Amino acid sequence: MALGPRLDLRQSQQLVMTPQLQQAIKLLAASNLEIESFIGEALESNPLLEAGATSREDTGASSDADDIPREEFTSDQLMAQGQGESEAPLDIDVSAIDRDRDTGDGARMSDAEWGASGGSGMGADDLPGIEASKAAKLSLTEHLYAQIGALACNDQEAFVARHIAGLLDDAGYLPVSLREIAQDLSVDMDCAEDALEVIQMCDPTGVGARDLAECLRLQAKEADRLDPCMEALLDNLDLVAKGEVARLKRLCQVDDEDFSDMLRELREYDPKPGLAFAPASDEAVVPDVLVTRAEGGGWDIKLNEATLPRLVVNRSYYVEIESGSPGAETQSWLKEKLADAHWLIRALDQRQKTILKTAAQIVKQQEGFFLHGVSELRPLTLREVAEEIDMHESTVSRVTSNKYLHCERGSFELKYFFSSGVASADGEGASAEAIKARIKALTDAEDPKKVLSDQKLADMLNEEGFELARRTVAKYREAIGIGSSAQRRRAKKLAGI
Repeated sequence: MALGPRLDLRQSQQLVMTPQLQQAIKLLAASNLEIESFIGEALESNPLLEAGATSREDTGASSDADDIPREEFTSDQLMAQGQGESEAPLDIDVSAIDRDRDTGDGARMSDAEWGASGGSGMGADDLPGIEASKAAKLSLTEHLYAQIGALACNDQEAFVARHIAGLLDDAGYLPVSLREIAQDLSVDMDCAEDALEVIQMCDPTGVGARDLAECLRLQAKEADRLDPCMEALLDNLDLVAKGEVARLKRLCQVDDEDFSDMLRELREYDPKPGLAFAPASDEAVVPDVLVTRAEGGGWDIKLNEATLPRLVVNRSYYVEIESGSPGAETQSWLKEKLADAHWLIRALDQRQKTILKTAAQIVKQQEGFFLHGVSELRPLTLREVAEEIDMHESTVSRVTSNKYLHCERGSFELKYFFSSGVASADGEGASAEAIKARIKALTDAEDPKKVLSDQKLADMLNEEGFELARRTVAKYREAIGIGSSAQRRRAKKLAGI
């Protein structure tokens, strides 16, 4: 058979997402900050869009209404409202606009090792509120920049020091080697080392360290306590974490009293001096959903108005331009902008409605948590919520990303309420978070002379109705930073408990 070129015509069907639908999916997963930025750009590029005075809680209302009645819904009422993703598609037929024109997202010791006691987490009823933490207004980098000029010997040293300041992590440590910095900036190692010394002379003491030992060494030097004994102790921090007191005393050549004094001093130093200036990670989050108790029982669930910009179509501007008998090109542009405005308003309405429906179902499924705390948190999967609200699992996953819920127990990411579980005597299962909270409570209350082993913890939890193996208990214990029974015993002995 001879080979040669030819023309063929084939017909096939293919399911694709339009650009508008892709954008709607991105809006669903976007955070408050990303939504604000997106809307700001839309207002600049579309003259038919106008920002309203406030947002609305009734997401099913007409997009162009000026006065929207406000309502509060209980969880069951919200669940009873519309089923499905949306009553109308997001993609708008431009040709139909005229017909409805008038309708309108170096190794260091861990905190557990440093404390050598597994931390001191809060109980279920002691969770932080939305205002519990607030980042410093001045960043660590800005704080260091203000000091470098007075400490550097020349402009080149100041330049390298500022570069190093910008590389520090939130804790104040330098995560890259000086050799890499010298190569990147085309300076010699002596200059890089001098610049690092400038950083390490800055306040707070300990910033610019490359590991925990160096950070503590800088603080000991500042306090004039960096003697040979303290040097030996800082060189063997791994033994401090393990609680090997006898070996440390031999290495430091000190007696019990001196060793206790050294440990007491060591605990007074800050292992993460940069956190006092940490940026966004310590900022109070702005919740998307507010949950409060209803007077007649149940829960009031509403969207946070402060995070929801209201958009309306500037119809007077549209009518003014259209009545001016513009040309075909202007008419086409006007219809395109009107279609974009309608689509964005509808997409934001659908986003708000989906967030409300998902949050309401979470409250309904996790009511025990809102009433009694983390001990009543039950296992919950995305699939369970998706089936209840008649949406796809991927939609629930997107809508719970970067979204926060605020209740009387604090602010939580919606993802927090989804966790795996273990079997329990009542047959409903128990959340992994509830198990961790119970393990934390048991270890906090244990007798220092009779520290609980993993097997003993498993036995106690089994008596309470949680079906857990010893290895599972050990996994949960390590996940929340609690040391082994031997480590806890040494830590409590060192602390004099």
